[in-house]
Amino acid sequence: MNSLDTLDGKPAKPLEVSPQPQLPSNPYDRIVPLIVATALFMENMDSTVIATSLPAIARALGTNPLALKLAVTSYLLSLAICIPASGWTADRFGARNVFRLAIAVFVLGSIGCAASRSLEQFVFGRIVQGMGGAMMTPVGRLIMVRSIDKRLLVNAMALVTMPALIGPICGPPLGGFITTYASWHWIFLINVPIGLVGIALASRYIANVRIEHHDPFDFVGFVQSALAIAGLAFGLSALGLEFLPPGIVATLLCVGTVSAVAYVLHANRTPAPILDLTLLKLPTFRASIFGGFLFRLGIGALPFLLPLLLQIGFDLTPFQSGLITFTTAVGSMFMKAAVVRVLKHFGYRNVLLYNALLSSAFLAACATFLPGMPFWAMIVILLSGGFFRSLQFTGINTIAYAEIEQPKMSRATTMVAVAQQLSLSTGVAVGALVVEITLRLKHSATMGATDFPPAFLVVGLLSASAALIFFRLAPDAGAELSGRKVAAKDAGTEKA
Repeated sequence: MNSLDTLDGKPAKPLEVSPQPQLPSNPYDRIVPLIVATALFMENMDSTVIATSLPAIARALGTNPLALKLAVTSYLLSLAICIPASGWTADRFGARNVFRLAIAVFVLGSIGCAASRSLEQFVFGRIVQGMGGAMMTPVGRLIMVRSIDKRLLVNAMALVTMPALIGPICGPPLGGFITTYASWHWIFLINVPIGLVGIALASRYIANVRIEHHDPFDFVGFVQSALAIAGLAFGLSALGLEFLPPGIVATLLCVGTVSAVAYVLHANRTPAPILDLTLLKLPTFRASIFGGFLFRLGIGALPFLLPLLLQIGFDLTPFQSGLITFTTAVGSMFMKAAVVRVLKHFGYRNVLLYNALLSSAFLAACATFLPGMPFWAMIVILLSGGFFRSLQFTGINTIAYAEIEQPKMSRATTMVAVAQQLSLSTGVAVGALVVEITLRLKHSATMGATDFPPAFLVVGLLSASAALIFFRLAPDAGAELSGRKVAAKDAGTEKA
């Protein structure tokens, strides 16, 4: 018998998994995904909503828009530094307590931004927001995977995944609308009622699960991982955007790389590292981290490249271009109802493998967006792309927990959050770098519509390369999550 015909040394047997149930009728269980989704939407939207409002904020603070790049980068820096501590903090103090505190810190940071009278105050407010956002995302997912049965996780995560898709896309048009027709202060003040409602609902409906015998805090690992993530995420975000001197960007990337190597060495000799790299030995978790990293490169680049193309190449206003890019989010909403049935019918391996190629093809198709192209054709491509990317995101986010035991759930959610942050930053860097190289090859200093197609093609190819990782998954990978029954002959299919 081929050694790949079995998973544990025993002959493969058909998997008898009960049919995938719908979300439970218990309102306490149904409302948890909604609470987490609302908080994550607030954090994801706020990270991009500021982009179209920078000129107005700069005028109000008496500074220039370029200086306000500090507000964007300080948020990313704060986010990156605090993420590694989120899992241990939830285990030590309880997931509900940390989640409520994260929302409260985010709201306080929002109030601080709205009340700012100087650049320094505004940057400080964004740093506080980043601290809250760093805890909201991984701890919110931790609450999900601990409170929802694995057989219900796909349906619940489909709802929670939507903020990651909708927030970055609807942020710019919403920011443009609020700034144009009201005041930029409302970009931040709108978070206050949403946050207060989230805290109240979390207090009532979310159980305060904690680990009684938690590991000691890995302070050395925290410092090393924070420097690694901050240096790489911050450096990659700044790469090609020309708002920091090249020397500083290179220093950031070097510090991040050296710290990452130092952390790997530290983690190998530490009993309870803050980022548990041993989880990568699990095939499904490894595929989610590395395959998800490659796939999200394109998703990180899309909200950056598309508004620039529409505003520079098509001479649209920020609000007009935002309305077009929002069709991607509309497509993701349509997929939510079908994702459970698709995963159950085709299985995780087939969906992640072939849908990665299909989703990437729609991403690369944005290279056809040139002056003279009908807007309805662009909308069809964006709508379809959002539809299939939503399926891919839900699959990637849920299969990460297929083999994770409950005591290690917090470590897994922290690793997933770190990988997402780095992949999105890398996507922006790659997209910006390809546009810059295109301009240099043309010996031009002015961007036009024809400078963007190479970038869409490159990030599309990078996203498609995730299929090489998903190809190595077992045919029955994630069967407990999807509720799919796998025949013995399929379970024994040879993997590469």
